[in-house]
Amino acid sequence: MTASRDGPTGKILMIVEDEVLVATVLKDELEDAGYRVLDLTDRHAEAVEVAKACKPDLALVNIRLAGRDDGVELAEHLKDLGIPVLFISGQVSRARSAQTVAIASLPKPYDAADMVLAVAHLLARLKGDASLPKPSRLEVFEGDGFDLAPAA
Repeated sequence: MTASRDGPTGKILMIVEDEVLVATVLKDELEDAGYRVLDLTDRHAEAVEVAKACKPDLALVNIRLAGRDDGVELAEHLKDLGIPVLFISGQVSRARSAQTVAIASLPKPYDAADMVLAVAHLLARLKGDASLPKPSRLEVFEGDGFDLAPAA
């Protein structure tokens, strides 16, 4: 599976979420905003294979995945592949405790507009552009591994 970087933003996203309806709505909103979103997945092993094949620019990962899969362990593998992770989870304290493997967290429930703004903000910061405003509920981690320009 390869991913084309054509489209308005040229950015490829991956969503790893165990709630199918949440993932589908999120995918639709992000595609409407011009992002290319890979096929949805809810399992660790499948997500790693997709990430290796497609090299997304950002992965949106829920902490609780299907079965006994764990989003924090997945984030560790994605970080090793050079793929930044945004946790999308109601488990705020767990996301904070795992901030060395992710660049940010947006707690559930979130609305689609906040998610689109969060993704745009993070992708811009990864490129060194701190000019986009940070959505109020987005918690950006200043951990190791990814160089995020300081928020303006």
